[in-house]
Amino acid sequence: MDIQDIQSKLWLAADKLRGNISSSDYKYVVLGLIFLKYISDAFEVQREKAIADGFDPEDRDYYTADNVFWVPKEARWDTLVASAKQPTIGVLIDEAMDAVERDNSSLKGVLPKNYAREALDKRRLGELIDLFTNTTFKSDNAKDLLGRVYEYFMGMFADSEGKHGGEFYTPRSIVKLLVDMLEPYSGRVYDPACGSGGMFVQSEKFVEEHSGRLGDIAIYGQELNETTWRLAKMNMAIRGIDADIRRGDSFHEDRFPDLKADYIIANPPFNISDWGQELLSGDIRWKYGVPPKGNANYAWIQHMIHHLSPRGTAGFVLANGSMSSQSSGEGEIRKKLLEADMVDAIVTLPSQLFFNTGIPACLWFVSRDRTNRSGKTLFVDGRNLGKMINRRNRELTEEDIARVAKAYHDFKTQNGEYQDVAGFAKVATLDEIKEHDYVLTPGRYVGSEEVEEDDEPFDEKMARLTAELDEQFARSHELEAKIKASLDRIEL
Repeated sequence: MDIQDIQSKLWLAADKLRGNISSSDYKYVVLGLIFLKYISDAFEVQREKAIADGFDPEDRDYYTADNVFWVPKEARWDTLVASAKQPTIGVLIDEAMDAVERDNSSLKGVLPKNYAREALDKRRLGELIDLFTNTTFKSDNAKDLLGRVYEYFMGMFADSEGKHGGEFYTPRSIVKLLVDMLEPYSGRVYDPACGSGGMFVQSEKFVEEHSGRLGDIAIYGQELNETTWRLAKMNMAIRGIDADIRRGDSFHEDRFPDLKADYIIANPPFNISDWGQELLSGDIRWKYGVPPKGNANYAWIQHMIHHLSPRGTAGFVLANGSMSSQSSGEGEIRKKLLEADMVDAIVTLPSQLFFNTGIPACLWFVSRDRTNRSGKTLFVDGRNLGKMINRRNRELTEEDIARVAKAYHDFKTQNGEYQDVAGFAKVATLDEIKEHDYVLTPGRYVGSEEVEEDDEPFDEKMARLTAELDEQFARSHELEAKIKASLDRIEL
């Protein structure tokens, strides 16, 4: 059975378990079991090796020395299979997760432990255990197989969850494009809104595929949502990636205040209207201007710039409105970024790339080291790239990714190979960008038809505009009060 058959078979069977559980909770039930099955299989492979080599198969050090998780007896898959048909199976799985966390400090507080809940159908849970029993992760490519199954499941969960699915999953083709453009061979890699850790997985793949050494990159991430943070930790663990992922709000609880990263790769949540700006008005990160209360896009941009090393580059996904918005001072911040020579490249993406929304987005690249391309910015119009993979979703092809990445690399290295391509790519000077009032929409520069896309859903746009209006009213009332106080003093 090939990988596609395994993935689809597991998904169809696991989907039967859903019942009364919400999609957001359901994915942790399934992915937690897959994780437990994998570490149990890896343990059994190491156990067989220990017996063959004449070692004590219950010597914990024999496992940890080879970076294999120690699985206590009560958590081993065979133990769970023996009780799969019992009504207590949920309790036994919770106890197994507790035991694994107890004996593996890197997993402390990470694994899901809510299988005993009443809403979870124990008969179907037992069937799921039986199903996973028939899928082995004992082959030489077990880690790769599991990684691909995990990635497939996360994509399917993101699809089924709709809008909220994008909070933990960025489509693989977008991640691959970002990584191929940044080329993180060595140094510190950081994602301040890391979701399930897809950016890190692709960074490691990139290094591995280009004959680099995985130990040459150090990974740092932060995630606000607790359950998504757990998913990221599991995702790193199954792939053997050593990542420092911490939980908290990157704006209000920056867990890496002194970090200066060589590469920042991120897909922060778009157009957040309630991000607590009023508590951060004097923050050191707002070097180019205080981001507006009603939209966090420019807060994310400046947060990432603040965490760049002197030679660092950041590549991140943002809503298309970030390229042209003039509201609440965003245009002025964008102007200052350009005049400070920070904006390396802007790439527009086609619509329908994300599982959670059909809204088109763009990629920003900012860099502190632009010595060989100072005063210039690359614009790439990728709105026509990609192919449909089903009736709702599109993905970038390998050829699309290679084409955009090559344009960026040729621009960065100034090796003489770069050439503007009408309708696709154009290098513009700061003077040209000034002529367009510092708007960064690539269509204005590459010669293709420009369509100003309204990339906010109606309800989100109304919420944002209402918040901005309330803010203006509040300022108006403050001004009226000051004027009245001044007039009262004059009358006295």
